[in-house]
Amino acid sequence: MSSAGSAGPQILLRDVPPRAAWALEQAGLPPLLARLFAARGVRTAEELDDGLGKLLPPEGLRGIADAARLLADAIEAGERICIVADYDCDGATACAVALRGLRMLGARAPGYVVPDRAVHGYGLTPAIVELALQSSASGRPDVLMTVDNGIASLAGVAHAKSLGLKVLVTDHHLPALVGDAIELPAADALVNPNQPGCSFESKNLAGVGVAFYVLLALRSELRARGRFDATNQPRLDGLLDLVALGTVADVVKLDANNRRLVAQGLKRMRAGKVQPGIAALFEAAGRDATRANAFDLGFALGPRINAAGRLSDMTLGIECLASDDAELALALAKQLDAINRERREIEADMREQAELKLDALMPDGDPPPALAIFEPEFHEGVVGIVASRLKERVHRPTFVFARGADGQLKGSGRSIPGFHLRDALDLVSKRHPDILSKFGGHAMAAGCTLADEAAFERFDRALQQVAHEWLDAAALTRTLRTDGPLPEDAFNPAVVEQLDAQVWGQAFEAPLFCDTVEVLNQRIVGDKHLKLRLRQGGALRDAIWFGHTESLPAQARLAYRLSLDSWNGQQRVQMVVEAMEPLA
Repeated sequence: MSSAGSAGPQILLRDVPPRAAWALEQAGLPPLLARLFAARGVRTAEELDDGLGKLLPPEGLRGIADAARLLADAIEAGERICIVADYDCDGATACAVALRGLRMLGARAPGYVVPDRAVHGYGLTPAIVELALQSSASGRPDVLMTVDNGIASLAGVAHAKSLGLKVLVTDHHLPALVGDAIELPAADALVNPNQPGCSFESKNLAGVGVAFYVLLALRSELRARGRFDATNQPRLDGLLDLVALGTVADVVKLDANNRRLVAQGLKRMRAGKVQPGIAALFEAAGRDATRANAFDLGFALGPRINAAGRLSDMTLGIECLASDDAELALALAKQLDAINRERREIEADMREQAELKLDALMPDGDPPPALAIFEPEFHEGVVGIVASRLKERVHRPTFVFARGADGQLKGSGRSIPGFHLRDALDLVSKRHPDILSKFGGHAMAAGCTLADEAAFERFDRALQQVAHEWLDAAALTRTLRTDGPLPEDAFNPAVVEQLDAQVWGQAFEAPLFCDTVEVLNQRIVGDKHLKLRLRQGGALRDAIWFGHTESLPAQARLAYRLSLDSWNGQQRVQMVVEAMEPLA
């Protein structure tokens, strides 16, 4: 095992395929962008074409024709459609997209329900089916349409069907495993790029992306039925600001198709063509929508929507995104902002307690190969964020548990490359069938439920065993991949704006450079940040390292990104330090 502890990561350089970089330059890209894109797997300029015409066609999604027919039949028969949402930003944006899109396409007053994280748990459960039947203001629904959930809702779909409801499942999560076999719910139609037999090239669509594709197919079906023609059909591209927000906030891989969806959404934001709720969230976050980038979506807007599902009721987030009333949307966005501030305070307290427990687990500074931490007073809506923070600190698969309202322990996990979290839970479940009440998730994020503290102790030991078997010293060593040195003439505002205008995100990471510098001056600002004056080559640079107070040596190798620091109307380029290696 490596002794990662809190040590800094090993700074590595990305490979830049020279032929790809040359081809991109020949296609007209600036040399710096050509190098950055080539290092991220782009081979031709065509891959960077973000036009709507380059989106993968809906027909590639298995089941989407059935979904379109089901919804078109419901619209033509005047049936009521109820959307079953999820309590995160992807689920909220997917619900808002479905509500808006169905109304545009002629659905009769579509409604929605969203589970309460603490009361109902996740997905289309029998209890949520009953809630949908009871809470629909416009009457009993005829069709349930899930967004961002449902692929593993075997019991909930069966219950809805037994009551005579039609069920359309739209999801992007992995299907349920019953024993060693995949089992799908008995829905009337099922659209999920990750279901068996689906040939759709992008397996990385977020839940909101799947919902948007279903609307595209529905519009095509209605057009074929003569409801409208290509010249007067509803413009669904107006929903792409919501699609972009949900895609970035759900941290799905930004493959070429997802980058196009996000790029189109950002273009609309910058042009002022946004839903009132998106505009309100930018205002509440103190951000400028005309300069929107993926960082705004992931770190400013997304957390404000997610906070509602963590601490309150995601109805607030959905109503904000679905409202056409700008004044109401702003009032809701301000509520979401206040909830997010409360979330940050709770997270800070929980993180402090969790790190004390972590320190006790590693008296010699060497953490175990996997972490499981439980504190009865933790808030179950925030355990995932705390797990993520601990994982970042020690580079270990991490689960954090809280006691739920029903007395059971609710855990959320975050992982590192090389450790598939959902598969690890599956192996724990097979070896110890009585430990996990339920579990699910992805490779890098998963959740599970334990009956009590005795089960937690056994889970901790079982998870450690899997980690010992699966992880070697290389996997347990933190690394940070960078784009190497930055040309001296690139330290200017125009380059920073050019970089900020691109779509960066999961598996298509924002540029991170590394250079050797001489540290001329350093001081702590705001009690917890290190302000630096550096010499890089022959030039003087300003830099800041947020959340870091330890002094740097006189010479160091820094990994950093660029930002624009505005002061008194002047813009200066600043290095934002992410990691440091001392020079021998």
